[in-house]
Amino acid sequence: MDEIKNLISKELRDFESKFSDAVKSNVALLDRIMHYIVKRKGKQMRPMFVLLSARLFSNDIQESTYRAAALVELLHTATLVHDDVVDDANERRGFFSINALWKNKIAVLVGDYLLSKGLLLSLNNNDFRALQILSQAVKEMSEGELLQIEKTRKLNIKEDIYFEIIRRKTASLLAAACAAGAWSTSNDEDTTEKMRLFGEKVGVAFQIKDDLFDYGSEKIGKPTGIDIREKKMTLPLIYTLEHATPEVRRKIINIVKNHNTDKARVEEVITLVKASGGIEYTQKKMFEYRDEAMAILHSFPDSNIRQGLESMVRYTTDRNF
Repeated sequence: MDEIKNLISKELRDFESKFSDAVKSNVALLDRIMHYIVKRKGKQMRPMFVLLSARLFSNDIQESTYRAAALVELLHTATLVHDDVVDDANERRGFFSINALWKNKIAVLVGDYLLSKGLLLSLNNNDFRALQILSQAVKEMSEGELLQIEKTRKLNIKEDIYFEIIRRKTASLLAAACAAGAWSTSNDEDTTEKMRLFGEKVGVAFQIKDDLFDYGSEKIGKPTGIDIREKKMTLPLIYTLEHATPEVRRKIINIVKNHNTDKARVEEVITLVKASGGIEYTQKKMFEYRDEAMAILHSFPDSNIRQGLESMVRYTTDRNF
């Protein structure tokens, strides 16, 4: 990841400065919370995809590119703050969540503030196309989350529904990041759509990798089983249920529905998933999406920036956390 960041080190420094300015407030409490958010920033993958996608088509980064990156980060951060309230989560990236420190009411208002700052940043600068791209992503993220909640209640998610959920819930924002970055320097709809599709493929592969973490690996260590405890139907489990005997299927569903907090029973499900070939099948699907993303990227001329994007794609499937 450091090598990729070196390609756009100046742009990232400029972005961080502009993002800090974008979230400033005259309300002391809000400004203190914004400072806390900026200090505990994550890997900044989405702004990196914006900046790299922009640089793929021009070495001359415009202010509109930085605004697009800031808009992506503002909307992403807002959704995370709201998610922590919905999930009653006390931690985010190893730090206390906003709701854990300042309670739910303030956290919801902070999320609203971030959303409004993103909207105003675009509207005040006439970045209507970027705002359209990102607004579509936020809509899809909400739809994906609600679709998952609806299907989780019945534990009847099929593979096509699973991919629809993660396409909307996770991949849509990464797709929007790549599209907004490409538009900011190309102003070309065909190019923007190709980069949106590229980002979507990467986003799906990214989420599949996250789902695989729940079943552990040699590098991660013991399986976590968190998705099973939360009754989330991810691809390894879906594949196992679709290929299991009726008896084994009933057993798994019973555990997920009624014994999902029993560590030994959850381990039993993980063992059945591994024995069914669910992990191998899921990895195969992940690499298919990765390769489709690479194919789109390779339709553009080779450059160090394209190679940086290729490394970002490989990172999504090769990472250990």
